[in-house]
Amino acid sequence: MIHAVFVAAEGSNQNPLLPATYDIVWSAVVFVIILVAFWKVFLPKMQAMLDARAEAIEGNIAKADEAQAKAEAALQEYTAQLASARQEAGEIRDAARADAVKIVAKAKDDATTEQARIAQAAQAQIEAERQSAVVSLRKDVGSLAIDLASSVVGESLSSDQKASALVDRFLADLEASEKAAQ
Repeated sequence: MIHAVFVAAEGSNQNPLLPATYDIVWSAVVFVIILVAFWKVFLPKMQAMLDARAEAIEGNIAKADEAQAKAEAALQEYTAQLASARQEAGEIRDAARADAVKIVAKAKDDATTEQARIAQAAQAQIEAERQSAVVSLRKDVGSLAIDLASSVVGESLSSDQKASALVDRFLADLEASEKAAQ
C-alpha cells in the first residue's frame, strides 16, 4: 500500500506533504476572519474581565491591608490599655498596702492607748483596794493593839483620844521599821 502511494505521487507534480493551493487560501481566509473576530470581540472582553478581576484582587488586597492596619492599631490600643490597667492595678495594690500599714499602725496605737487606760484603771483600782485594806487593817490592828495594850498595861484605854494616839504612834513605828528594813 505504501508502494501505491509512492506510485501515485510520482504521477503528479505536487508534493504529497503540501496541501492543495485552494486549501491553503481558504484556510488563510478563515484564519484571518477568526483572528480579526478574536482580536476585536473576544480579546477586549477577555481583557475587560481580567482588568475587573485584577481590580477586585487589588481592592481585596487594599481592604486586607486596611483591615490589617486597623487590627494592628486595635492591638496597640489594647496593649496600651492593658499596660494602663496593669499600672492602675499596681497603684491600687500599693494604695491598699499603704492603707493596710496605716490601719495596722492605728490599731497598734489604739491597742497601746487601751492598754494604758486599762493599766491606769487597774492601778487606780489596786490603789483604792490598798487604801481600803490599809484603813481596814488600821482599824483591826488598832482595836487589837488597844486590847493587847489594855491587857498588858492593865489599864483601860477607853478614851478615844488616847487610843487613837497610841494606834497612830504604833503604826508610825511599824512603817518606819518597814522602811528601814527595805
